[in-house]
Amino acid sequence: MGDTTGKRHLILLHGMGATGEVWLPWAPLLERRWPGRWLAPDLAGHGWSPPLPGYSFEALAQRVADGLGPVRLGPDDRLVVLGHSLGGVVALALAARQRGHPVDAVVGLGIKAVWSPAELAKSQELAARQVTWFATRDEAARRYLRVSGLAGLFAPDHPVVEAGLRREDGRWRLAMDPAAFAVGEPRLPVLLAATDVPVLLARGELDPMVTDAQLKELGAPVATLPGLGHNAHVEDPEAVLALLDPYL
Repeated sequence: MGDTTGKRHLILLHGMGATGEVWLPWAPLLERRWPGRWLAPDLAGHGWSPPLPGYSFEALAQRVADGLGPVRLGPDDRLVVLGHSLGGVVALALAARQRGHPVDAVVGLGIKAVWSPAELAKSQELAARQVTWFATRDEAARRYLRVSGLAGLFAPDHPVVEAGLRREDGRWRLAMDPAAFAVGEPRLPVLLAATDVPVLLARGELDPMVTDAQLKELGAPVATLPGLGHNAHVEDPEAVLALLDPYL
């Protein structure tokens, strides 16, 4: 857990549609390289985390904060938060100075910085849809991989996929609450201005959802990971974990 004068805790936050299990392949690396405790919770409305009556980045961050109760943070303990996409925005909301959490640093990976009216309208349309039921697990698994953006990165029978599915009365559905799509566009300049801790914004070089130029306009340091796409944390865990080296 590191030295007794101040322990490091790492929180890993997944993207829209995924679950905390997406970080499962990181476990062996973290056992070797992270000196403290690490947590990979399900965001509200994902996996086993109950839905919210209304979705906002602040409400998602509060659910994460509520889950930190059993961690028993000491007065000198610090949190480093690494979030992917939606999780990166939630990480910034968690680090807001008025929340008073001992967040020491935030790494936001693959955060979509610019949204078109059509993209926002599509999100609202998805949020309004009823839960879709599937006759077979394979059908549900393939939908899960598309919704979470993980198609081509995990096989349908991978344990990471299992965490995103639910079976009821012989039918299958995604574990995600569709209403979570309504979280909307992040106000990144506002979120960045609300925190006093170091923030690193990172993206895969081939990520089609955000550009270096868009991130650099926000004024925070930017790291570009060569040859990687939107799910850089799945494609090359070691390359993304290296972003945390300053906090080891």
